[in-house]
Amino acid sequence: MRLRMMGAGLMAAALAASLAFPFGTANAQMRPAAGMGNQIVDVPEKPGYVPSAGEEQLDPAFRRQPVYFRTNEPPGTIIVHTNERFLYLVLGNNRALRYGIGVGRDGFQWAGLQKVSRKAEWPDWTPPPEMIQRQPYLPRFMAGGPGNPMGAAALYLGSTVYRIHGTNMPNTIGMAISSGCFRLVNSDVQDLYNRVPVGTKVIIRQAPEL
Repeated sequence: MRLRMMGAGLMAAALAASLAFPFGTANAQMRPAAGMGNQIVDVPEKPGYVPSAGEEQLDPAFRRQPVYFRTNEPPGTIIVHTNERFLYLVLGNNRALRYGIGVGRDGFQWAGLQKVSRKAEWPDWTPPPEMIQRQPYLPRFMAGGPGNPMGAAALYLGSTVYRIHGTNMPNTIGMAISSGCFRLVNSDVQDLYNRVPVGTKVIIRQAPEL
């Protein structure tokens, strides 16, 4: 695989340590997953692959956990920090639930304000043209299920083609490999799916605010 470390992303992540860290573990907040870190990785999708329970176990740095998180956004807001590889669900009182995520590859990262326009469990998958161009072997359509790259659930963002969704490749959490969507392990996306309704505000940020 072709690997290229994102130096700028690591610097931005280090600056965020004062804004978001696990209770009592501030120094561990930006520790990358073993063997991954903030990387742009050329990893092909694996339609039909079903990960084992062991593969679904994330490095502690990317596991779902409550954290201190300073924000003026109301409880229930989703905030994605692309450079950090984390998604935050605001709980209120400077607290949030943090999830490790995979993000868009170089050239497919974005920022903006959206809302969850709809939700689906075990959604079907239609790879975007950009992905098919890079990986011509991909199916043009795949029904939902355990081997579907969309995973166990999806939150659709506005009228865009982007989604927050699960994955059948849990080893890609913490990496920049997608076509602009945000992926979580299936247990995490199911947890998020059950916590947020349609209409939830979603903020996508490229770098943390100081």
